Amino acid sequence: MSATPDTSIDTALLAADLRGVMGQLIRRLRRENLFPLNQASVLGRLDRCGSQSVSDLAAAERVRPQSMAQTVGDLEAEGLVERKPDPDDRRRALVILKPAGKTRIEADRRAREGWLVKAFEEMPETDVAAIERTVEILRRVADADV
Repeated sequence: MSATPDTSIDTALLAADLRGVMGQLIRRLRRENLFPLNQASVLGRLDRCGSQSVSDLAAAERVRPQSMAQTVGDLEAEGLVERKPDPDDRRRALVILKPAGKTRIEADRRAREGWLVKAFEEMPETDVAAIERTVEILRRVADADV
């Protein structure tokens, strides 16, 4: 027996509410950044995905290669990343996260997540459990091919 969807839920209103709340959450997380968002995003991507070319980073971040080259140059000047020849294609260079970059992105993550941790610690366990379940659901929504 299949469950019938509850048609009393206004999905358009729910989508608008979710978009609004997510926007607030993202703006709050951005305020907690220790350095510019574009730099944090590149360091985070290198930390999660490993070394990449400037053009691959630009495509992943949806920016122009020239803009990414500037961001990578700024990070390189700060000693957070370095460029090395791609062993598979010497015409390309790979951007590599240096230990100082790893330390910096981890500190940034702790700062951004710190206020969330404090908020969660002040909530009833049932609310924290509901958020945990919601994160699982939102992950599925984000991955949905609709």
